[in-house]
Amino acid sequence: MGSAVERTDEHVREYLIYRGFTSTLKHLDADVKADKEKGFRVDKIIDQLQLFIHNFDLNGLKDYWSYLDRRLFCRLEDVYRPTVNKLRTSLFRYYLVHTVQVILFFPSRNPEKTQEFFQRQAQELQVQPEWRDWFVLPFIPAPEQNPAFAPYFSRQWMDTFLVSLHNFLSVLFQCMHILFFDSEVQRTASLQEENEQLRQILFALQGEVNLKKEDTVHHKLPPYWGKCISNCLDVFQSVKPKDPTVSKDPKPMPSTGGTCEPQAGSTAYPRQRRHQDHEKERKELFSKPQSQIPEKRVECGDPEASPEGGTGGLTDSPPLNQTRVSREGGGVAGGLAVEQPFIKLSQEEYGEHHSSIMHCRVDCSGRRVASLDVDGVIKVWSFNPVMQTKATIMSKSPLLSLEWAAKPDRLLLLGSGVGTVRLYDTDAKKNLYEMIIDESLPRILSLACSPSGTSFVCSAAAHHGLAGRSGSVSEAVPRLPNPPPVPGQLLLWDTKTVKQQLQFCLEPGPVAINCTSFNHNGNLLVTGAADGVIRLFDMQRYDCAMSWKAHDGEVYSVEFSYDENTVFSIGEDGKFVQWNIHRCGVKQSEHSLPQDATGPFVLSGYSGYRQVQVPRGRLFAFDSEGHHVLTCSSNGGIIHRLNGEGGLDSVLPLGGHKAPVVTVDWCSAMDCGTCLTASMDGKIKLSTLLAQKS
Repeated sequence: MGSAVERTDEHVREYLIYRGFTSTLKHLDADVKADKEKGFRVDKIIDQLQLFIHNFDLNGLKDYWSYLDRRLFCRLEDVYRPTVNKLRTSLFRYYLVHTVQVILFFPSRNPEKTQEFFQRQAQELQVQPEWRDWFVLPFIPAPEQNPAFAPYFSRQWMDTFLVSLHNFLSVLFQCMHILFFDSEVQRTASLQEENEQLRQILFALQGEVNLKKEDTVHHKLPPYWGKCISNCLDVFQSVKPKDPTVSKDPKPMPSTGGTCEPQAGSTAYPRQRRHQDHEKERKELFSKPQSQIPEKRVECGDPEASPEGGTGGLTDSPPLNQTRVSREGGGVAGGLAVEQPFIKLSQEEYGEHHSSIMHCRVDCSGRRVASLDVDGVIKVWSFNPVMQTKATIMSKSPLLSLEWAAKPDRLLLLGSGVGTVRLYDTDAKKNLYEMIIDESLPRILSLACSPSGTSFVCSAAAHHGLAGRSGSVSEAVPRLPNPPPVPGQLLLWDTKTVKQQLQFCLEPGPVAINCTSFNHNGNLLVTGAADGVIRLFDMQRYDCAMSWKAHDGEVYSVEFSYDENTVFSIGEDGKFVQWNIHRCGVKQSEHSLPQDATGPFVLSGYSGYRQVQVPRGRLFAFDSEGHHVLTCSSNGGIIHRLNGEGGLDSVLPLGGHKAPVVTVDWCSAMDCGTCLTASMDGKIKLSTLLAQKS
């Protein structure tokens, strides 16, 4: 109601300014300033009542309540009259309690305000039973200790009364229905949400229809077979019939293709040349091993498609009407089609960054994305229903990490390179707090907020040498054979009090923690460190439950599995390992990944330009059911299926990038999921997927 009144006032002001009614505008501003209803803003009305109480203005308090009674409360039904009377009684008791408290703390101020209240209100209050015991209040030496009055001197009663009055006025203004702006805004928002849901359902149905139309098209002839058939027809058409009755110059036979061949003598050499070209192409094709045959992608309706070799041919997803044939485990020999678990509905690009991305994370609600580049620029943007930048954060100090707060999800934690963590409100677009962690450990490498929203963990590390883990450097730096571990701390901070709660014990010594992750309820915390050790912390006892050597080199990324019985990690040794948390240090599976999936990531350019970036953000992300994982690659993300034998089966390359992807994220909602892939050229691809239910 309050926002509707403010918008109406703004429209009236705009109209008066447009018409040039300046004197009327002055009178309007004066009336608005003297408005006792405060524009139907409940918080302003409560503040005005408290102002009368703190100033001991009993007349003003009575007059203001009488005005509200005449203007608002009298319109209510009779059933609500007892509630209004109870609120009025509580308001005067709140005034009395305030006068007594002031006398207790400041005996020299207003000692007669309590007696003055009863003298002026005696005639009205003495006939009300609820005030009968309150006339002795001025004569009790310690009323806050009296059993009859002690509850009213508690902070709980005062807060409860103010909340009750606030709620009563809010409901009253909502039920008045004087202006309909709020209802229209809510109706428009609900219609937009409904339209978005219908759009997602439409995309899903379109994908299913296309699949049903083309489910019979499982095999298509390769392009070279078209040339082969054409050559065979040419040979057939050029053969002369050996019939003596036929003249020496027979008429050419009509060909199947509707063209006529000239005499055989004139076409002998071209025909021989076509035969030689065909045999050469055929020998080259079948002489290549199976792994070197470039994968051809044939679009429906195209007579030929050019082959694309290497990973460059996977920049775009295959069309919906094409079924991918597995080349592993005899899938080609059997000719069996493997159904893809996802369909890529669309892919959009966010290009507001101008340098390499370090972090890219979706918030808990799946509505907003926060992305951080190596220049310290943070973009907060939304992608539903349209891609739009909500906030841009520029930092004077270098930023190394970010994390969304769980509750409320509008808050963003930003870790810097000078030992501070900022709490940023993305709605208000301002910093709420800046916490100084430790000046001796200035690099905030990782942040993780507890799902309960009450606390977060912070990894602080000392400055590194050239061989340590950094954001990006211009040239590749060789690592020492056995580099010393970078010292660091793992701290727990309270988000409400903005104070440090404790420091975790890191055995065998202080070491930099590169990555952190909570389980679904925040009872467990898993960390990966620069010494290659994974540590599992019990957040109810705040101690390390177990730890084990996981990788040769640093641990880059670590996450809980879907059932939270295992932990997945990627390390500097290029391995993707699944660990059993019920049996310390026991591997359940291990898979070697290429360097473009684990880093360091290399971007080369003209004139010998070379940029190397060591991993900072998430290197892998799971879908909503934990059966598929998204990893990085040189030209886009790749979705793998987790099989039961400890391997990864590539099922869908997302593609779309021209530079190496350095961090990924996966947000699942209903049947449509959103994959984020961010690369070294500052581009972020947002791929919308449809999960095919088996």
